[in-house]
Amino acid sequence: MKTETILITGANGQIGTVLGQALRERFGTANVLSTDIREPAAYDFPFETLDVLDRNAMFELVGSRGVTQIYHLAAILSAKGELNPQWAWEVNMSGLFNVLEAAKKFGCKVFNPSSIAVYGGETPKIDTPQHAVLQPQTVYGISKVAGEHWSNYFYQKFGVDVRSVRYPGIVGYQSMPGGGTTDYAVDIFHHAVRGERYTCFLADHARLPMMYMDDAVRATIEIMDAPAEQIKIRTSYNISGMNFTPAEITAAIQAEVPGFEVAYEPDFRQKIAESWPENIDDAEARADWGWKPAYNLPDMTRDMLANLREMASAAL
Repeated sequence: MKTETILITGANGQIGTVLGQALRERFGTANVLSTDIREPAAYDFPFETLDVLDRNAMFELVGSRGVTQIYHLAAILSAKGELNPQWAWEVNMSGLFNVLEAAKKFGCKVFNPSSIAVYGGETPKIDTPQHAVLQPQTVYGISKVAGEHWSNYFYQKFGVDVRSVRYPGIVGYQSMPGGGTTDYAVDIFHHAVRGERYTCFLADHARLPMMYMDDAVRATIEIMDAPAEQIKIRTSYNISGMNFTPAEITAAIQAEVPGFEVAYEPDFRQKIAESWPENIDDAEARADWGWKPAYNLPDMTRDMLANLREMASAAL
């Protein structure tokens, strides 16, 4: 098998932290270079500080390290992006351009994730199809729509092997989220394990597509592993795991943690959530490269609580 050299941008983020470990286990620690704008608090793996807006630094790293695959996770997410739209657009778009140009120059395969934030407006909310109207209502969503089309452009025009999935909300115990509208679905578990009342920033009925971190990482690796001829969509694939409301995840936690209490105080993120689908049709990902989620809400809830309790005990 060909030896791969991996570069991850945004490696300190919610997904990057977990994906980095999975890639090190798969390709070997020495073959995976994690990068971010600042160093992690502690690490025992190859790491370089990298600002994705620094084109020269990006090119130097990719070229000097002989990088063959780039996982581009550096981005400003939905909630943070709305607080500073121009900054979010600059980071999300210029960072992507630097990655795509480096991949074009050095012949790298690229993973460029998209998001359910591309939807909104006229998009059907139930069983949202692969090919739907993309009318996002956040700068994050706008940047992801543009990123999907630029990825497809670089594939069609220059043959850059860019692959993508539209992540739903991601729930995981291994790392904290980084400013997204679905962050409540992680925070709520931490409060439950600490025995604290949780105040949710979305309404109890706000149904959204979600996915357990284990499934998200596996989807990322599976689409990158798939033979090129099976990747028929070069914008981004819908992928689905589960969908639930804050009330439903609360009930699932209460089944394991009796007495856990949640209050609802929707803020500006509720309007963002209302612009997104309730569930996703991912038939094309299933047909093209065999995608299939492993976790449902009860499975995820039990695994989250067990791992967070274990982590809390280890910290004592």
